[in-house]
Amino acid sequence: MLVGYAAQHRNWDAVGPTVAELGRKTGHRILLRDGERTLVDSAPVSGHRYVPPPQPTAVIDPLAVDPQMLPAVARDGGIDPRVVGPYRVSDAESARLQDAARGVVECLRTAGAAARMVVGPSGRPTVRTPDGAPIEGRCGAAALNNPIPSERKALNTLDGLVGSCLARRGRGGVTVRLDGSWQPLRAESRTPAPDKDVRDCLASGRAEQLEPYVAPAAQLYVSSPGDRTATTFLDLSAPNKLRIAWGTALVLLVTVAVTAFAGIRLIRPLRRLTLAAQRMEAGDVSARVEVSGGDEIARLSAAFNAMSRRREHLEAARTAMVSDVSHELRTPLTNIRGWLEAVEDGVVPPDEKLVASVLEEAMLLQHVIDDLRDLSAADAGELRLTTERLSVADVLAQTAQGHGPGAEAAKVRLVVAADPELMVPADPVRLRQTVGNLVSNAIRHTPPGGTVLLKAAGDLPVPAQAGRAAAAATMAGVRIEVSDTGPGIAPEDLRYVFDRFWRAEKSRSRQTGGSGLGLSIVRKLIEAHGGTVEARSAPGAGSTFILRLPLIPPRPR
Repeated sequence: MLVGYAAQHRNWDAVGPTVAELGRKTGHRILLRDGERTLVDSAPVSGHRYVPPPQPTAVIDPLAVDPQMLPAVARDGGIDPRVVGPYRVSDAESARLQDAARGVVECLRTAGAAARMVVGPSGRPTVRTPDGAPIEGRCGAAALNNPIPSERKALNTLDGLVGSCLARRGRGGVTVRLDGSWQPLRAESRTPAPDKDVRDCLASGRAEQLEPYVAPAAQLYVSSPGDRTATTFLDLSAPNKLRIAWGTALVLLVTVAVTAFAGIRLIRPLRRLTLAAQRMEAGDVSARVEVSGGDEIARLSAAFNAMSRRREHLEAARTAMVSDVSHELRTPLTNIRGWLEAVEDGVVPPDEKLVASVLEEAMLLQHVIDDLRDLSAADAGELRLTTERLSVADVLAQTAQGHGPGAEAAKVRLVVAADPELMVPADPVRLRQTVGNLVSNAIRHTPPGGTVLLKAAGDLPVPAQAGRAAAAATMAGVRIEVSDTGPGIAPEDLRYVFDRFWRAEKSRSRQTGGSGLGLSIVRKLIEAHGGTVEARSAPGAGSTFILRLPLIPPRPR
């Protein structure tokens, strides 16, 4: 901050408030001195003259910035870039140049190149890319680098100072540009100057040119607010060095002790965790780790146990699924093979009845394969949806019409109750497949004389007196229910109804159940639409399956 002040002022006369504010923020006593004279003191001690130490805390000189103090500022020969001097652009010229720079930025953006305008300390704008590089040769950006008359005058003065320096070295002169680059004079008869000589002369010339525009160099001292001695806050005297050495040794000793203690506590649970992981790698899915405490290692152990339990469950599910798939595919294949062998042996004549029976088994096999394919596509995130606005009443009516013959054969009555104006964004084919699976399942488990009800309504509607428009405005989604008057589902079985190949009838008879994939497909299709499905049932009171679909179309997967 003090370097920036010196770069923008010709003296230190008005630096008092800045130093006072720095002293208040840092809690230190801050002094600026010019040789033997104190320029400003943030916390003077009455009746005691401050005696400075042999070395100041820092030297404030914007023309010779210490690179260790401000590495990002100490460029261009150590001159702070905030020193502009005669290169400051007037407000009117700055506004004109900024308008031109905005035009260049807009031109570049139209051409597909990202760029931005940066206004420097002198008020001159430049156009740069996101990586900070300047734009050259496009959209008239080069015209922004043309110096205005006041800058040209300052550059001519700098050319003279640099030329004199190079002449003393027996080198040819150069012409300096605004960006700090240069080019040799064409009419110069002397030997062209090496880059090192030009950089040295350019740095000394700029310092000589800018010196009248900056505050003179000053020494900065920082100490405690009430310190009367000639010490700074970083006094490296022999006693202080000894104290620092003892303090460092004590810190190292404590660090080693704490590290050793913490290491012992860490190694034991980590060793147990490593052994359990090795057991799991060897195939033992029942590997567990003892969890004690509430630190990160304990949470990691708990996560490992949860992962192990999940893997054990998945392994059991995988084994059961392989067995179920084998059973579902083996049954129709065995029937087809048996009938064909009977025909081959001449036991059964190949009549229409045989063909119909074999075709029925083949269609059953195809149905199981199609269900497995749909589930596999849903698991892989490749289930394609063609979403459009559908009338829920039409979907339910079409589904009921398609299952009408089956319901009539089973002596089950189908009833549809839906608002004809209720609309939902969904895939028509997949939504009919979802409701159809529920309806066929309900017909299969409903005794003769029973009823299957297909009902649809808005989810979370407003009171009736508020009107249909208000209800649609506050509707959270659409609720579709498929209810039957069958025997119901036992409470302990209700949570398994959407699992693959699960059936309440364990014999897996075709007379009382399908493949066990229908409800799993229902859940996957509804989740692909961004909705949810749940089942409610009680023994002897029938079952109700509830589909909830959002009014916002699902994101494409």
